[in-house]
Amino acid sequence: MLWIIVILAGGTMLALAVLIGYALGWANKVFHIPVDERVEAVQAALPGANCGGCGFVGCAEYAAAVVEGRATPDKCPVGGASCAQQIAAILGVNLKPSWPYRPVVHCGAHYDQRLKRGDYRGEPTCASANIISGVQGCTYGCLGFGDCQLACSFDALHMIDGLATVDYAQCTGCGACARVCPRNIITMAPFKAQQMLVVACSNLDFGKDVRAVCKVGCIGCKACERLSSLFKVENNLPRIDYDKYDPQELGPVNVVLQKCPMKRIVRVGPPSDKDRAAVADEEVPAIVTVDFKTTVDKTDWHG
Repeated sequence: MLWIIVILAGGTMLALAVLIGYALGWANKVFHIPVDERVEAVQAALPGANCGGCGFVGCAEYAAAVVEGRATPDKCPVGGASCAQQIAAILGVNLKPSWPYRPVVHCGAHYDQRLKRGDYRGEPTCASANIISGVQGCTYGCLGFGDCQLACSFDALHMIDGLATVDYAQCTGCGACARVCPRNIITMAPFKAQQMLVVACSNLDFGKDVRAVCKVGCIGCKACERLSSLFKVENNLPRIDYDKYDPQELGPVNVVLQKCPMKRIVRVGPPSDKDRAAVADEEVPAIVTVDFKTTVDKTDWHG
């Protein structure tokens, strides 16, 4: 009798397996959604960082958008120009000239240059400090708690003496730092050259009020606007029209750099060969590394 039960059980399991197999095969045909092979090819060409710098949730969504014509092949900041060229080749389209976007910090004041700083004892994040009054006199500038540094996945942004500083050699232009800054002082600018001009200030107050809270803030004197059409002063703060920005025609801008009384028109980007040559004879300081320890490291364990 036992062997009959075993045979019946085995036969039942075999019949169920065949039935389920047919059911899955039928479901696969009925509910199959065709996938464009180009989507998989584009996704394979992408770096897979899923950083969101392209404006989509991840690389898979961006790949589908490119194939469907909802996005251009040059939106991946991590992959850069080579990735864009590869995607364009997959789609059989011509890639229009474009520039990589990189973050620029519209503030140039370090801790010792900020006036009327309060004794803030709340949560040490920019998002929390931004909703509290009296943290520092300037209500526009960098708060210095490093939300942008934490958001960067590429170790391309560091807090140096309380000021967000971009390491352009490491930066991929994902835009994570710009998205988390509660004061919106980090913006993404088209880098039409290795180094770009930036207004390193965000204060919209009049000059007298700016001087009361910052030693280096822009005072809205409009000297830059008078010297170059590239600048337009709005709400006491100069703006750079990057659509008109031509790296080959910046003659008057050099005069602007000299005439700006607060030196808030600055160049940002990786150092050029000329910059390196200018400091070739200077002694390079030793690299300081962080020796991270906690009270646990000094605890004597017993037992």
